[in-house]
Amino acid sequence: MCRSIKTLRPPAIPEKATEEEIRAAALQYVRKVSGFRAPAAHNHEVFEAAVDAVAEATAALLDGLQVRGQVSAAASA
Repeated sequence: MCRSIKTLRPPAIPEKATEEEIRAAALQYVRKVSGFRAPAAHNHEVFEAAVDAVAEATAALLDGLQVRGQVSAAASA
């Protein structure tokens, strides 16, 4: 798919992904799917809305994943 999108879950990264990392991955995904590196002015709003939606879905996915061999923050508290 898009080689510049990196894995954002442990053990690929040692700690929880930051908002910036999630947004960067979302931006790369939307760029790949749309075929635009930077959209024209008339597409800017829908492009940014897509990045926001993908970032939100990505954050929800990462928050819900359970990685074998790792204790979740909720379980350790």
